[in-house]
Amino acid sequence: MGRRCCDVFENEIITYLCLKTDMLISNFNLNGEKKRIVMHFASIVRLALIDHAISDIEEKMLKKLAIRFHILEEHYKEILKEPELYAIATPQSYDIRIERLYDLATMIFADNEVTGEEAKLLRRIGVGIGFSVDNVDKVTDEAIHLVLNNNSLEDFSKAIKEVNKI
Repeated sequence: MGRRCCDVFENEIITYLCLKTDMLISNFNLNGEKKRIVMHFASIVRLALIDHAISDIEEKMLKKLAIRFHILEEHYKEILKEPELYAIATPQSYDIRIERLYDLATMIFADNEVTGEEAKLLRRIGVGIGFSVDNVDKVTDEAIHLVLNNNSLEDFSKAIKEVNKI
């Protein structure tokens, strides 16, 4: 069976975005874990921008995360400008995967509300960071619930491991 035109076009877009991500990352002179952190930060920015604006609270949180992740101001501005150009990094470690989910869930609740679009994007990113398609709804719903109830990372991690036994 031949390839459809839209398949070819979709593959070209994916290839372009991967190359663009690599160019952006190489412009930052990053590799390894730092590269994955920048890609994770871009995912958090995508969540903050789901409503097409970053609130003051979201901006404060992003700046705190940028400091925590050691992201320079110039890189911070570039990521804010076009976060969709960065691929989603899949952590190898299950504990890091849960920590990334915690960061993401915390961002969508930064403005004290979780919209349907934010929850939908969290599910997509959840799959991207390595949670199974079969269980991602359960995992992300639990993540949102835990953040809404102000659970610590430690409690969050334990609860996610209960709903996502590996």
